[in-house]
Amino acid sequence: MDTLIPSSADLAGDRSVISQAEAVLPAVAAASDEIEEKRRLPPALLDRLHEARLFRLLLPRSANGIETDPVTFFHVIETIARGDASTAWCLSQAGGCAMTAAYLDPKVAEDIFGGPRAVLAWGPGPKTRAVKCEGGYKVTGVWAFASGGRHATWIGCHSPLFREDGSPVLTKDGRQIERTFLVPESAVAWTDIWSVVGLRGTASDQFAVTDLFVPEAYSFSRDFSQPAFERRESGALYRMSAMTCYEVGFAGVALGIARSALDEFVETARTKVQRGAKSPIRDNAVVQTNLAQAEIGVRTARAYLLQEIARIWKEISVGEALSVDHRIVIRGASTNAIHKAREAVDFAYNAAGATAIFESHPLERRFRDIHTVTQQLQGRLNHFETVGAWMMGAEADLTFV
Repeated sequence: MDTLIPSSADLAGDRSVISQAEAVLPAVAAASDEIEEKRRLPPALLDRLHEARLFRLLLPRSANGIETDPVTFFHVIETIARGDASTAWCLSQAGGCAMTAAYLDPKVAEDIFGGPRAVLAWGPGPKTRAVKCEGGYKVTGVWAFASGGRHATWIGCHSPLFREDGSPVLTKDGRQIERTFLVPESAVAWTDIWSVVGLRGTASDQFAVTDLFVPEAYSFSRDFSQPAFERRESGALYRMSAMTCYEVGFAGVALGIARSALDEFVETARTKVQRGAKSPIRDNAVVQTNLAQAEIGVRTARAYLLQEIARIWKEISVGEALSVDHRIVIRGASTNAIHKAREAVDFAYNAAGATAIFESHPLERRFRDIHTVTQQLQGRLNHFETVGAWMMGAEADLTFV
């Protein structure tokens, strides 16, 4: 319907929220060297992020959250990524985790998210188990890639369910049931594993628990294919899955990295004269052509992603259910944005020459960060296979859609 075509205002998002990110951006950029060195978000910056309520973007209003829309969420994450990618990644991860409150009893949600500095973090764990017992579960396992866990107040432990006799708890169609168990950060044992190429400040470390009792009420299902399952909040945001919001947020991280990389390259190109050359690299026709193509690639990928997010948000807002078609479109657009961003950063890094290999140059970190983004789940190239298969009616794996 014509009424569902996104307007310029729809694409712009909520300026009152985005302005909070713009206001804190200088502090984010100023802290980037410390973030890189210490592999943590420093306390002073965390103070600013909490004051701006940027960890509460996707938290329900009923839990004192902002409950913003996905377009605004994208703009906030992209803005922060221009200053520091690790900070933006942590905010994006925390945003998706905060949607958990929509599936919890209000008293439990208040316990977890009631504090002004509340942050929930989690990560995958292939060798975990939750054994059903009276009143809840006993959870054991090791999880990793817990982005933002070092400044989190609560931790999520995602585990398959077992009975006391060791047999798996299955659905009617034979799939093992899985749930996420929410525990205080003080209950987990941390291991520092995050010695990595990029996104160092996310501190995406490993954590473990052993036979930890978790009450039933402090668990929920993360079945992304069924966003209505166990949902208690009626707001349009929670008729979308957390997975789609992760896709939008992490694409924002990539595009923010690319925006800064291209801007920094232009500044470098204006003055740098390569060995043996007589004029700055900005006068090189090949560089000029490739810069234009990189810029257009980033802008078109960003515009397509925003257009589709805004369109789908309007449809969800008037009562439509999140369909597989919606999810496929967001997956394709977000993956495309991540890889167009990577192509742009690669151009900038290569064209800048040896200047870009020094830690003192911003392109060095942008290059490492974007290549860490593409190695993560959201940047997998096989997402395009899923999209293409769905388009042609072939069998498609919708696990991460």
